[in-house]
Amino acid sequence: MFKKNIKLTHFVVVASLINFLFFHFPFFKFVFNKLDYKSLSGLTIIVSLLIIMLVVNAFVLYLIFFLSRIVGKFLLIFFFIGNAIAIYFINTYNVLIDITMIGNILNTDYGEASSFFSFGLILYLILLGIIPTFFIIKAKITKEPLKRFLIKCSVTLLFIIVMVFVNGGNWRWIDKNSTKLGALAMPWSYMVNTSRYYIYKSKENEKEILLPNATIKDTVKSIAVLVIGESARSENFSLYGYEKLTTPLLSKMENVHSFNATACATYTTAGVKCILEHKNSSDLFEILPNYLYRNNIEVIWRTTNWGEPPVHIKNFFNKEDLRNGCEGEACSYDEVLLKGLKEQILASKKDKILVILHTSTSHGPSYNKKYPAEFEKFKPVCTSVALGECTQAALINAYDNTIVYTDYLLASLIDDLKQLKQYKSTMLFVSDHGESLGENNLYMHGIPAAFAPKEQLEIPFIVWLPDGSRKLKPLKTLTQGYVFHSVLNFLAIESPIFNEDLNIYN
Repeated sequence: MFKKNIKLTHFVVVASLINFLFFHFPFFKFVFNKLDYKSLSGLTIIVSLLIIMLVVNAFVLYLIFFLSRIVGKFLLIFFFIGNAIAIYFINTYNVLIDITMIGNILNTDYGEASSFFSFGLILYLILLGIIPTFFIIKAKITKEPLKRFLIKCSVTLLFIIVMVFVNGGNWRWIDKNSTKLGALAMPWSYMVNTSRYYIYKSKENEKEILLPNATIKDTVKSIAVLVIGESARSENFSLYGYEKLTTPLLSKMENVHSFNATACATYTTAGVKCILEHKNSSDLFEILPNYLYRNNIEVIWRTTNWGEPPVHIKNFFNKEDLRNGCEGEACSYDEVLLKGLKEQILASKKDKILVILHTSTSHGPSYNKKYPAEFEKFKPVCTSVALGECTQAALINAYDNTIVYTDYLLASLIDDLKQLKQYKSTMLFVSDHGESLGENNLYMHGIPAAFAPKEQLEIPFIVWLPDGSRKLKPLKTLTQGYVFHSVLNFLAIESPIFNEDLNIYN
């Protein structure tokens, strides 16, 4: 069958049709859910989107293959493999391949990326990517005469323009839903949004904007420990009224306070930036650890995660640093963040200390691998990375066990701080964002904040103060923006950018 030459027009039409059939069920599922397909206007939009998608994809391929069949085949193979991966994640986790998700993908480390590896992903790659690749490579495509090429291009462009004008009355609906439509159209979702991401990154400040100098007001020895949670949503903490006892240790502790809070974003890089900056901004202002370190405060950063803005301090320890020389099962989990921390604090010669612990405890999809076996309190648990294959009860059980482990980590940290009696201390636990666990068929996080579900935005904000220490303001709802100014206040740091309205301490 590969001995016969295939006309370029026929090849690109077939390729566009296969691309449409293989990779656009979620696209048209969204369209059908949003439109009254029985009405004339709804039917017009659906038919127009179908025709435009087929014609535009075929037209773009036609242009590329006319210029170079080798480049055309390479790109088409790339598209089919990329589409196969994208559609797997869309179908499995109900995500959108928008600029936010592209940012997540490009900032993911190997450990997190490898946790998504599954038999289902391999199956998608083979059936929708590798097999079409074989046919693309084998296809013998005839050259197109220049005159015929120009005629077909002119006719196609005219047709596209006519379709645009015919749908003049429908552009309001298309524009309103453009973010989701663009995130589900293959291969444009990841091609366009990757370009948008890098354009956005190129416009960011090459150097962070320094904040005005700060002053240390007293010599009282003080420690503020900020624990940045990962994918922790408040509704699964029994401290927030959850029916399952997921925080048995914190619930018994005195002077533990929980506030309702919302995240500014639904992905790690933006969430952590919001926690560490003095105001929510697209600019790269000097973040909390850098600011305090530059103003002669001892700053210790320990992380098993990633995604923070550039950190310019001396004592920065990543996962590999912490696990080096650490012995025991706990070293493979977030408990490694606490190993040797007390000793490191006591070795400091400074009166004011900020400790930041960046956890990875509740990050999916492998929730069941984020805690030691003894913390598997709720069973059965989901053990598949294809979360839709698990029952929601098993999925929530696995996630709840990560909260039980988080409870243990925070309680252990508080016990350690209690032993440092020479210091006035506090602990703040704030998550970077929440998590979807199958509600409305959504999984994990990354939906743009403008239309993200509450599960991805409502986060825990937990504060501990020792007996006889300062009191907290009677606040009801906080944001991540309270962290920066509250830490300044607790450590008695005077600064022109301090905002009392974003301070939780009396």
